[in-house]
Amino acid sequence: MVGASSPDDPRRPGAQVTIRHLDDPDVPWQVVKRQRNADGSVAEVREKWLAFSPDPQYLSLYAHYDPGMIVRRHGHFSPHVVFVIEGGVWCGDRWCPAGTHLELPQGAAFGPFRAGDEGAVLFEVMMGDPRSWGDQPETLDALRAQHGVTALPDPPLAYPPWLADLRHHWAPE
Repeated sequence: MVGASSPDDPRRPGAQVTIRHLDDPDVPWQVVKRQRNADGSVAEVREKWLAFSPDPQYLSLYAHYDPGMIVRRHGHFSPHVVFVIEGGVWCGDRWCPAGTHLELPQGAAFGPFRAGDEGAVLFEVMMGDPRSWGDQPETLDALRAQHGVTALPDPPLAYPPWLADLRHHWAPE
């Protein structure tokens, strides 16, 4: 039958393309992580969640890391790809400048991340449950100490109603 979803015909009746632009008022910036730098300034990671689907689960986002921003070593509950658009980030001891593509299989961890002197702009896609889990917290502690960074509390996030925030499992409130 034409138009029915089957192994031979993957079309889904009623499915439509969604087109967004970065200035879309329905897609606000969210501060997802903050830190106090050695000089007293505050650095952030801000994200625009461009597509966030419950069925099948996936998330695509546009992210901005302030210069020197540090993010813990972590993995996701799904495969995850990251593309560095501008600036660059350290992923562990590997420098990832603009043009770098990172592929993280489900069950693997990467980082910790530290944005370079110009910060970084990233495009990311999680192909399944996008939530993350922490790994090797001592690497985060060492990197923060090395750069004189103090963690600030996680800001509240506007998760969709079908997804619970799990950050309290790997970081104190």
